[in-house]
Amino acid sequence: MSDGEWKNNLKNTSPAPVPATNLPIKRNTITHEFDQNTADAMFAEESDAQLWEASQLLRQGMQQQQAGELIAALKSLQKSLELFEAVGDIQQQEQALSFLAVVTYASGDYKSTISYAKQCLALKKETPDLAVQMQAFSHLGNAYRHLNDHNKAIKYLEECLKITRNLQDKRSQVAALNNLGLVYKAAGNLTRAIEYQEQSLKLVQELQDNWGIEQVLKNLGNAWYALDNYPKAIAYYQQCVKVARILNNPRSAIQVLKNLGNACYATSDYRKAMMYYEERLQLARELKDKRSEEQSLGSLGVTCEALGDYNQAIKYYEQRLLLARSIKDSRIEEQALASLKVACYALGDYAKAMQYQQ
Repeated sequence: MSDGEWKNNLKNTSPAPVPATNLPIKRNTITHEFDQNTADAMFAEESDAQLWEASQLLRQGMQQQQAGELIAALKSLQKSLELFEAVGDIQQQEQALSFLAVVTYASGDYKSTISYAKQCLALKKETPDLAVQMQAFSHLGNAYRHLNDHNKAIKYLEECLKITRNLQDKRSQVAALNNLGLVYKAAGNLTRAIEYQEQSLKLVQELQDNWGIEQVLKNLGNAWYALDNYPKAIAYYQQCVKVARILNNPRSAIQVLKNLGNACYATSDYRKAMMYYEERLQLARELKDKRSEEQSLGSLGVTCEALGDYNQAIKYYEQRLLLARSIKDSRIEEQALASLKVACYALGDYAKAMQYQQ
């Protein structure tokens, strides 16, 4: 792949405090999205100053959440909720609680996510808002998954899936199916995980949503890889990398290329493994991702050894050693020295091997 093919721009009682971060945590979960137009319709002008202030804080919290300003969003939404509770506005309390669940989930504060989502579902309304219930069940399921309570996660995500089907909301159905697949994978039921994720893939392809397609393909590849079915894993990973290229998403590709190389290595297709590791190395250098760069160099060295090319393996290991020293990572430095020593012994170059004694 030429350098020009990749650009460098990168494109759910009192709750516990949110970790001190402004950036959402990356994970394989696909989240449901609120309809901003529906939310905006609720911000009608109010004569009551307290209700007006609460509405403004809710709007501000939503905007901060969308900008990734999670600590600020949490404060705005908590204050908004207090004011809506004071004036007894149930509908707006529901919205504030829903977004508090979104913010705490994005922050990795899963116990607070569960608290807010349960409070949201417990509100008494004459006409339940199915879209908000769907969101709450989704965050409950995903939060319990991260807390390794798989039975509760499945229970709530199944409720979420029922609502998505009732609403005929394909996009949210994709998310529910994918997330159920992730729970079953975490629980060790890989066959069931694949069933859900294949249903999710079919729907997301109908929607022509490349971002969703990329995520589901990655999850399917991971599930087949965990089953040691490397040919199927390779097929899904290859499709995933193609979509990542279309989306100009090298961050995703750099993860999948590692798995692609490993899967090819597992099938003894060392030439293809080299190709994918080399592509990953190039991306890592373009992105100045030192950790992925050193991993790629190590993988390339090991693969060269498998091919019997110890001289080339030594070149990769020497690059890894220099990189480890530049980032002051003593663990990686020790690994690189050990690899160099073994490769030199394999060549019968005992004098050089002695140079790499730790």
